[in-house]
Amino acid sequence: MERDAVDGDLLDCPWVPVCISGSQLLAKTWFGDTAYRILLTDLHSVWEEEMDTRAIQDRAQELNRRLRAPVHAFFSHMCEVAQPCLSGRVEDGGEPQFSLNHHGGDINLKLKSELAGVPFYWEFRSTPAPVALVCSQLVRPLLLMSRLLQRQVGQLGALLARKDTELQDYRDNGAVLSRERLQTELFEEQSYRENFLTQTVPQVCARQGSLGFDSELQELYSAVTSYGNTNARKRKISERHAPEEDQSTTKDRDPNHAASGTQPPGEEVNHGLDQGDKRQTGRGVRARTTDSERPNEEQTAVPMAAAADRPPARPKKKKAKGLFG
Repeated sequence: MERDAVDGDLLDCPWVPVCISGSQLLAKTWFGDTAYRILLTDLHSVWEEEMDTRAIQDRAQELNRRLRAPVHAFFSHMCEVAQPCLSGRVEDGGEPQFSLNHHGGDINLKLKSELAGVPFYWEFRSTPAPVALVCSQLVRPLLLMSRLLQRQVGQLGALLARKDTELQDYRDNGAVLSRERLQTELFEEQSYRENFLTQTVPQVCARQGSLGFDSELQELYSAVTSYGNTNARKRKISERHAPEEDQSTTKDRDPNHAASGTQPPGEEVNHGLDQGDKRQTGRGVRARTTDSERPNEEQTAVPMAAAADRPPARPKKKKAKGLFG
């Protein structure tokens, strides 16, 4: 399974309140063709499990000794019996039988059902989830939802203020309400916020035992995560193409690359020679002087000039041979 793809699919799934063996949990599950991912939380801890085809095959053989079927043959059955329970849609006393056990810091969900007349057993063995996963699947979406709701409250407050101004304009022009019960007071945002903190907040906090989102919050959560998934996919696509574009741009702008691709070795040295030096030699045929030859020219140029300044040396006398035995 590709980790990024599974994380994105799991992010699109909602958090659903479930009750298993008397324990209130929030569950988030994703089932693929022959793979699944599950997240569970009691708002004190978060557990996860991720299983691919090979791992499912091994665990099925461990829990069902007589099972010889391939994964795709029994995985659909497991999804049919597990998904309703993990989405809170199983009625009391109905099949399948689910039980929850704690093992140290882990949490196990045991499933018992019947497949083709034979008992079928399965266990969801969830371990503590990493912090990064908790942040991406729960913390960041909730923070973004809070920010959006705060902005919505601000927009609604501004709308009420404009409505009050509109109603006051009607009154100033002689308009009268036909029903007294429709009379309202002017909206004051500061007093409304104070009443909300002192009256509404305590009522909501007193019911902390109820887990999950209502339909409107669930819709907002889905919108937030869907938008985040789309942006994440766009960023990954752009990151894949960015290195290729950078390499091509670097090749186009690199002068050394362009020179090495169009000029033979040695021409760079020739471009550095002075035009007067070419006239002085009378040929200008040293266009292919290499880097190894140029230092030798510079070393021999100085001695030649020094020799021209010295007076000519006297010719040496030749020794007569054969005159003195």
